[in-house]
Amino acid sequence: MTNRIALFMLALAGLILSISPSLGAEPVWRHATAMIDETKYPEGFARFDYVNPDAPKGGTLKLSQEGTFDSFNPVLAKGELAAGLNLVFDALMKASEDEVSSSYGLIAESISFPDDISKVTFRLRTEARWADGTPVTPEDVIFSFDKAKELNPLQANYYAHVVSAEKTGEREVTFLFDENNNQELPQILGQILIFPKHWWEGTDKDGNARDISRTTLEPVMGSGPYRIAAFKPGSTIRYERRADYWGKDLNVNVGQHNFDAIEYIYFTDANVEFEAFRAGTVDFRQENSSSKWATAYDFPAIETGEIKREEIENPLRAVGIMQAMVPNMRRDKFKDARVRRALNFALDFEDLNHNLAFDGLARVDSYFWGTELAATGLPEGREKEILEGLKDKIPAEVFTTPFTNPVGGDPQKARANLRQALTLFREAGYELKGQQLVNSKTGEPFEIEILLSSPSLERSVLPYVASLKKIGVDARIRTVDASQYTNRVRSFDYDMIWNVWAQTLNPGNEQAGYWGSAAVDRQGSRNYAGISDPAVDELIRMVIFAQSRAEKTAAVRALDRVLLAHHYVVPLFYSDAVKVAYRKALTHPAELPYYGTGFPEVWWMDESN
Repeated sequence: MTNRIALFMLALAGLILSISPSLGAEPVWRHATAMIDETKYPEGFARFDYVNPDAPKGGTLKLSQEGTFDSFNPVLAKGELAAGLNLVFDALMKASEDEVSSSYGLIAESISFPDDISKVTFRLRTEARWADGTPVTPEDVIFSFDKAKELNPLQANYYAHVVSAEKTGEREVTFLFDENNNQELPQILGQILIFPKHWWEGTDKDGNARDISRTTLEPVMGSGPYRIAAFKPGSTIRYERRADYWGKDLNVNVGQHNFDAIEYIYFTDANVEFEAFRAGTVDFRQENSSSKWATAYDFPAIETGEIKREEIENPLRAVGIMQAMVPNMRRDKFKDARVRRALNFALDFEDLNHNLAFDGLARVDSYFWGTELAATGLPEGREKEILEGLKDKIPAEVFTTPFTNPVGGDPQKARANLRQALTLFREAGYELKGQQLVNSKTGEPFEIEILLSSPSLERSVLPYVASLKKIGVDARIRTVDASQYTNRVRSFDYDMIWNVWAQTLNPGNEQAGYWGSAAVDRQGSRNYAGISDPAVDELIRMVIFAQSRAEKTAAVRALDRVLLAHHYVVPLFYSDAVKVAYRKALTHPAELPYYGTGFPEVWWMDESN
């Protein structure tokens, strides 16, 4: 009996140790996290290498924005959120722009997690303060996380495996996970913007109770370097730098937040927005039109040097781009992969690139285009092993035929591509009757409404519409205002949209929101194509739980290859550099961060230039 009792007590002690964090090993506190390599900057580092610690403070930076805004509530996935709100709020950690995936303490002075990554704990800085002088507390962090998951579908999906946030010390917050070894979770939890619980649960100047579940145009309070100083609904916003910002001397902030004020001016017309830049009303512009970059920057301010132009490769070194026309497979007519492939044959990229972009673009051929993660050639090594484990669930062509886009550029190739498109449509059950493509069984015409958010996109889509009409597709463009576009996309109310997915070199949880079955019916998710495929889901899990860089690379390439083989989107194009133009008084360090422009954080105003 004694031995049995002793054994029982030993087992009980082991169980208590397994479920009680306080009885486990002492936590290891880190000043930073890194997903790929070791962190570049040691504990106690002075500043990031890419900043100018002596950058002067001052001046007003005037920026433009297309569209409108009707909310200052950054928690919600509804309403049109005002630009620049990240200036008002801090996160637990701050990313370095000269590393691929490293973050350093901001509100949190340190971070700790066990080897099995079953949880993560953040220790908050004692000096962290809200704009009203109140300390940032663990209760604020818990409130921010809980409300983000409750009120924002994107956040709910992103943090699906974070089951709770708990106060575990006077300055400590612990997030518990329902599965282990997801290496990304500690870092992405550090990216959550933190909101003041006491402010949101208080009342406004008129005594009305605030409600974080509703949009608001009351200037919100944060702990960040700027505050909302003035605004006109839907028109302008002015942020002013806070002299009393608690974190202004932190190493992660040295040489940053150099403008006294940052103003956003909204325009409903892209051409008017450009004219405002030409006239000097706006200080900085990122140009997304290759044709405009080639032909429209010949005004006097360019010739006199008052406006500078640069093409900066840095931001694209660590970003994989998929820009595409996205058919919505929630509509039956797009469920057949042959139909989706036919839609690609109708796009003549080479003609569009030459006539509209002066050959300044490249065709996208990967969901991770421009990075080492893009699938190329035929699968080999570990990537092939992963795909062979799924071979009964994926298209056979992934093993035999590398993905390529159709090539046009001259009338003969264009005609051949359109013939191939019609062949695919016939195989999928459609036929031409006169000049109209119809369903062979029902006689229903094949129609596509392409939903756009801006008239500036129309010139690139019109040639595609004309090409589709040549094969009998009743294609048309519908351009709507920002609010209507946002609402229709969030509710998946469209045939086809134009979208850009930007990938990091460390893909993870967001992939489930982009392509995962669980997101297909979740309104507000970024699974715009309506993908629901068991093999894709399995590959996403392999990406998320990869335990080495080599394993993650192989899993991502396998995922890329399967997504391409299903022809879920019609890949478009992109540039290999970010094109910017700005007033000469705007100044940046001689060496920009390797993976970014540093704008506007590390830029400053020098009127003597």
